[in-house]
Amino acid sequence: MCLIVLAYRKHSRFPLIVAANRDEYYKRPTAPAAFWPEYPDILAGRDLEQMGTWLGITKTGRFAAVTNYRDPKTVRPNARSRGQLVRDFLCVNDTPANFLAKIDHIREEFNGFNLLVGDNNGLMYYSSRTGKGQELKPGIHGLSNHLLDTPWPKVAAAKDRMAETLADVETMCGENLFSLLSDISAPPDDELPLTGITLEWERALAPIFIVSPDYGTRSSTVLLQDCAGHVIFMERTFPERTDVEYEFDIQY
Repeated sequence: MCLIVLAYRKHSRFPLIVAANRDEYYKRPTAPAAFWPEYPDILAGRDLEQMGTWLGITKTGRFAAVTNYRDPKTVRPNARSRGQLVRDFLCVNDTPANFLAKIDHIREEFNGFNLLVGDNNGLMYYSSRTGKGQELKPGIHGLSNHLLDTPWPKVAAAKDRMAETLADVETMCGENLFSLLSDISAPPDDELPLTGITLEWERALAPIFIVSPDYGTRSSTVLLQDCAGHVIFMERTFPERTDVEYEFDIQY
């Protein structure tokens, strides 16, 4: 996952609204979002190479999502898959704080990452770069390949679009959020972050929705959870567009 924008306890009807794009090489095998046969409470897409996931939710209201932290100097090809972090949180029955405390002891086994984990009691953010977990405050938050709410152009743009969407309470719907996630506009070069990759790659990765010959946005996910615990989960996969949608009530 390379971009997540969420409204947390900011909307009168939906305390959790998530819009996220997963960016990956087109050749990496992936399964679309579904309930997992071996863990039927988990709803998530699946990386078929390492059998983890980038974002998911359970029927009991556990939510998790991960993004990479972009730092090419520290990347190790033999590191564990970061998608295992999301999978493991969704599979266990542990509090977000306890889970992050355990992850902190093994964070060096992974390349740099940002992790969001939550349950019906709250939502937490953790960065392997800082080694610190924090309770997420109500508001609109954006996360790409740096720390939470780092104002990269696409993060700032996504947060602004989310705020515009929230302003019209009566028209909150998945298509508005998919529209947010489909933005291919790129900022000028002088606004690009400097993350240790070439200028060509900085340009390619700068839009909210990424398109390049071998790498790009593979899926867009929209999640709406209302005050009664009703969840709407929508995923749109690319480059051949396929849509799936699920609805269920959280089992408290």
